[in-house]
Amino acid sequence: MFDLREKLDNLEEKYNNLNEKLSDPEVINDSNKYQKLLKKHAKLKKIVDKYKKYKEVMNEIEEAEAILEEDDDEMNELAEMELEELEPQREKLEEELPIMLIPDDPDDKKNVIFEIRAGAGGDEAGLFAADLYRMYSRYSEDQGWEVEVMNASESGVGGFKEITFNVKGDDVYKYLKYESGVHRVQRVPSTESSGRIHTSTATVAVLPEAEDVDVEINENDLEIDTFRSSGPGGQSVNTTDSAVRITHEPTGIVVSCQDEKSQHKNKDKAMRILRARVKEKIEEEKRAERDEARKSQVGTGDRSEKIRTYNFPQGRVSDHRINLTVHQLEKVLEGELDMIIEPLVEEDMKKRLEKV
Repeated sequence: MFDLREKLDNLEEKYNNLNEKLSDPEVINDSNKYQKLLKKHAKLKKIVDKYKKYKEVMNEIEEAEAILEEDDDEMNELAEMELEELEPQREKLEEELPIMLIPDDPDDKKNVIFEIRAGAGGDEAGLFAADLYRMYSRYSEDQGWEVEVMNASESGVGGFKEITFNVKGDDVYKYLKYESGVHRVQRVPSTESSGRIHTSTATVAVLPEAEDVDVEINENDLEIDTFRSSGPGGQSVNTTDSAVRITHEPTGIVVSCQDEKSQHKNKDKAMRILRARVKEKIEEEKRAERDEARKSQVGTGDRSEKIRTYNFPQGRVSDHRINLTVHQLEKVLEGELDMIIEPLVEEDMKKRLEKV
């Protein structure tokens, strides 16, 4: 456990100090202070309990190894049997304890706003955007999460120019945050008679849904326009000005919503998207300041980064950030994303652990 022992000893000392404070009548009578300390205590207790277990196992290992130094065959045999049980426990605890020291990402438990936009490749890019939407919808349903389309612009050939949707559930951002970036598809389009492989792209942005407490937006900074919503090819789908366009003047961010027949509902959805985008912009600026930390990330924010290729002729999916290739393209597109997301989570943990 090398230098981690010192960190764990310090945490144990903090935990003991918290125990004393929580029994102080003055603290108990201050409800706000007591609740804050109680949260810190609960988090530290998990780490300290595991560390105490680790120290117990290490003491037992030392005792068993000391017995092996003695000239007693029967006792040596018992000590060896005990070590066979203790060593796997030690290894498991030495894997778990450092991970517990990694700071939580405050956004991990949040719902997300997903934005998928067709990139290079014309109609084929729009169809690929639709494939990605279906893939993420299937994955979300398998996780027991709820998917709500917030805004969509169809390409007219069964694809999307862009689609924005909300995913709600437990730990959504924790698992979907690695999907931001450029996704590339290599396949023969259905309209291609010569059988030539085309390369198309779609851009994915995954934004943790922001609440009022996360980002403050001044109503005076907003320019709100209403207009008549329309379907593919300019076809009118509503006879009233129910579509809403909101411009956030300080950042220049523009959001439009027209899927609902109610202007009020469209405005509500537009504001949710706007808050998420403004929050993302603030976080991007912070990441730029913490340049070293940004370099250590697996990839959770830069939408210009080419992250993954879906190759149909070879039936493979390759994630370029961790040099991962799986030859199960059909399953991935059906929403079986764990085979890609779990290695990404593990790699991110390793990199963050290096910074602890």
